[in-house]
Amino acid sequence: MSKILEVKNVSFGYTKDFLLFDNFSVSLKKGEIKAIVGASGAGKSTLFELILKNLKPFSGEISSASSSQVFQDPYSSFHPSYTLLNQIQDVASLESLDTLLKAINLEYKLLEKLPHELSGGQLQRASILRAMLMKPDLLLLDEPTSALDNVIQLEVMSMLMKNLGNMGMLLITHDMELASWCADEIIVI
Repeated sequence: MSKILEVKNVSFGYTKDFLLFDNFSVSLKKGEIKAIVGASGAGKSTLFELILKNLKPFSGEISSASSSQVFQDPYSSFHPSYTLLNQIQDVASLESLDTLLKAINLEYKLLEKLPHELSGGQLQRASILRAMLMKPDLLLLDEPTSALDNVIQLEVMSMLMKNLGNMGMLLITHDMELASWCADEIIVI
């Protein structure tokens, strides 16, 4: 299978004197999950910013296929004044909405609400739903299940893994048990 992400020999830091990444490389193919683990401040979220081209590396190359992202904080993922359904429809097709709603244990009527009317767990599942409906080749997951209880966490990760044939996933997590359970490779930074 062809690569959907290629990070090649990337160097980056917020100052030239302290590099978060020095000649860092990682690649990902459809059907793969790779987990990025490391201490707070190690550069996990910065790596996503580099992949999304929100930051520019000092050196090296990054290429990626179409991507969508699930952020760690679901409340910052949605505009507070619009319903979730409006915000999802703005960026994605609703073609497989019913199937995905069932898979992540979320009721349609919750999508008709404003973000502050949902719990953190419900809002995080809505964020995952939106990312999946965008049908990306690459799904960037930044602590996507940290706001979920263990049962829902397992259901959501199982659903994501069932959709691996259509995409590849790069997962940031502090949960080594989760990474060991779902990832083809764990990268410690």
